[in-house]
Amino acid sequence: MDTATLTGKDLAASLNAETTARAKALTEQAGRAPRLALVVANDDPASAWYVNSLEKSAANRGIDCEIIDLGADATAEALRTELSVRSADPDTDAIMLQTPLPAGVALDEVSPAIAAPKDVDGVSPLSLGLLTAGSPGFAPATAEAVVELLKHHEIVLEGRHVAVVGRSNVVGKPLAHLLLAENATVTVCHSRTADLPAVTSAADVVVAAAGRIGLVTGANVRSGAVVIDVGTNESAEGKIVGDVDAESVRGTAAALSPVPGGVGPVTTALLMRHVVMAAEQAQRMRGLTGA
Repeated sequence: MDTATLTGKDLAASLNAETTARAKALTEQAGRAPRLALVVANDDPASAWYVNSLEKSAANRGIDCEIIDLGADATAEALRTELSVRSADPDTDAIMLQTPLPAGVALDEVSPAIAAPKDVDGVSPLSLGLLTAGSPGFAPATAEAVVELLKHHEIVLEGRHVAVVGRSNVVGKPLAHLLLAENATVTVCHSRTADLPAVTSAADVVVAAAGRIGLVTGANVRSGAVVIDVGTNESAEGKIVGDVDAESVRGTAAALSPVPGGVGPVTTALLMRHVVMAAEQAQRMRGLTGA
């Protein structure tokens, strides 16, 4: 079986073109570019690579991106303070908190400090609650990118069984809700799942989002399945690799997203779109209040 490659290049390009046009229009209207505050508190190589790509993408879209590096030893209090200040700052349209966080600091300790209208990566409890309820708000961009990539490649989700491997609050759990909204039947797998290969082998679509190199192999998927690789791990050779053993999956799966070049560029494009959407909403609110 020939395995199709589900790249995100064309989709990301389309999203970026729209975002660039919207950012330009908003800049002309508001007198300044949309502004993103990107808060970082780690020295993780994969994170640094991603932050660099976000900064470049923002510049290409006409978005001001300020990197606030608090250091890998930042405390939860320092993070909450920075996020609270940025949330209250009228010149900051959007906020993103880059993970991983410093040792001993949990995401749910600090993410509530991000105001929901500026939470463009959907990490706060309020944003996640809005997603669960099906109310307006920002979904985590990586989770949204998986759904958008599948739809772009005309992969039918309605009525299909999707196995999501990983239950994090930034990918697995929100992705399950987004897939349910597309009328898919969803199984969320995790470290306590009994006989994981049996679950994934029964699925029409498998999404690997556990952060473990080579977790999903050809033996874990059925013939004709669609496999989406969300992993961004650093290999022993210093390369960015996914959670899927791509070589063993090719020839079994009908389609596979690559790493890099699959979910990643779509995630970045969606984040930039969210920034502009947040800035547009802030501009509308300023118009309503006369500020």
